[in-house]
Amino acid sequence: MLTEERRQRLLAVLAREGRIVAKSVSAELALSEDTIRRDLRELAREGLLQRVHGGALPASAAVRDLKARSEILPTDKAAIGRAAAAMVRPGQVVFVDGGTTALRLAAALDRRLEATIVTHSPLIAAALAAHAAEVILIGGRLFRHSMVSVGAAAVEAIGRIRADTYFMGVTGVSVDVGLSTGDAEEAYVKRALMAAAAETVVLASPEKLGAASPFVVAPVAEASTLITSRGAPKPVTEALQRAGVQVVRAPE
Repeated sequence: MLTEERRQRLLAVLAREGRIVAKSVSAELALSEDTIRRDLRELAREGLLQRVHGGALPASAAVRDLKARSEILPTDKAAIGRAAAAMVRPGQVVFVDGGTTALRLAAALDRRLEATIVTHSPLIAAALAAHAAEVILIGGRLFRHSMVSVGAAAVEAIGRIRADTYFMGVTGVSVDVGLSTGDAEEAYVKRALMAAAAETVVLASPEKLGAASPFVVAPVAEASTLITSRGAPKPVTEALQRAGVQVVRAPE
């Protein structure tokens, strides 16, 4: 079997089953596991999948730049944002992550709501400028890809706040891999936000479910709730529920 043919077969397995198990595929194709692993390395280098222990998962589409991400499933993200905004109560202190779905949350918040919104995203802070809510902007080094503050200064400031809820954005959600993102420093900040909040609510449009990115934030079970849309793949949402995560499908 030619190299390109093998790799197309691997991508077909990934599309059909949502994962590649190297041992199973090597037996199916009558090839060595070393050959399969080599192909997976090359496909990962091209950004076509994310290697994990024993095989591969789909690479998240949410690692693209902010403009490109804003064009992915905008209707789904708007529905998720509305469902998340409805969870914020007067008087609460909440963390709001950066990202395109979090921007939808900010847009859906009642302008009269009196709460405290803490964010490390200048875009989120600007979106809330005309709201009654108090807005606290966490500083640090600007990570331009996601337009959020990262680094030691951000982590230290977050550690001095105790929030009711953290609305987290991620690029990958997998029961096997966990909640993941594409940048190491961004993952550190997300972990600090989780640690400083009483509960974590993950905002994840369907293309992120079952996908993985290089840097793991936490196991999925450390989140209390995941909000997605009606188009979310049922096998992944059922696996999340078995892991102890409450899955909310946002109404359209």
